Amino acid sequence: MKPERSFTRRIDLTSLQLFVAVCETGSIGRAAQQEFIAPSAVSKRLSDLEAALGAPLLYRHSRGVTLTPAGESLLHHARNVLFGLERMQGELSEYAGGVRGHVRMHANISAIVQFLPEDLGGFARTHGQVKVDLHERLSPEVLQAVQEGSADLGLCHVGTAAHGLQSRPYRCDELVLVVPQAHALNGLTAIKFEDVLDCDIVGLHAGSSISLAMRAAAAQAGKTLRQRIQVTGLDAMCRMIDNGLGVGLLPARAFALLQGMGRLVAVPLDEPWARRALCLVARDFSTLPPAARLLAEHLVPPAGADIA
Repeated sequence: MKPERSFTRRIDLTSLQLFVAVCETGSIGRAAQQEFIAPSAVSKRLSDLEAALGAPLLYRHSRGVTLTPAGESLLHHARNVLFGLERMQGELSEYAGGVRGHVRMHANISAIVQFLPEDLGGFARTHGQVKVDLHERLSPEVLQAVQEGSADLGLCHVGTAAHGLQSRPYRCDELVLVVPQAHALNGLTAIKFEDVLDCDIVGLHAGSSISLAMRAAAAQAGKTLRQRIQVTGLDAMCRMIDNGLGVGLLPARAFALLQGMGRLVAVPLDEPWARRALCLVARDFSTLPPAARLLAEHLVPPAGADIA
């Protein structure tokens, strides 16, 4: 028998679950109470697990237990295994309920506001029995979720941080400076970002791609970014700007969709980084589950779409 097959046969899921419970409670007794099993049975399973792995997993002392280095490694892997099984159960239960597929997708706010409502609406009309779970995340978080396998697909600004993921062009957006109608910058045909840096700025979360681009541009200009207010949504940003609390950068299409949010105007931003590519990312498009592959194919930009 191959060593790896022998190893997998000696490890059972119940022992892994009990090991994780002991680690999270810090005590064999508390874990046994939580899992409705005798403490002696928990101890026996832990001893068998240590024997199977050939290394001690826990330091046992009067106040409970702490992890050995081998135990810390096993805890990481055990959580991944159990999480994967829970996810598998959840996805398979969708089939039992009549849903023929389940796609987990993370996207940044620019994609969600500007393009995804129409695209996902069209997909739902043609694939009504495929469930799409969509979560809004910052672009770096979208990439991380796809890398870790907690999302099948991601939509975000990739930049140079793809980290081995596969990507496909989705759309392009262009940042504009949004100011109140009465602002001194209204009426300009275009503006350099350096000329905005004397203004108070209403921005998104510090980790957003727009905030990161603004900070990099400010540093290159040798100035400080006066970002006095941070909000989590583009609609909130428009309301803050409308009430005289600063100016802000928004994607042009998003601003057009939010025009009713106040007495605001957009000034084109004369910067190469103002034009940004949104990409669809996956670990490997060829190995996606069937439902995720259908969605990826549906998200191919239509003819004439701005993707470059």
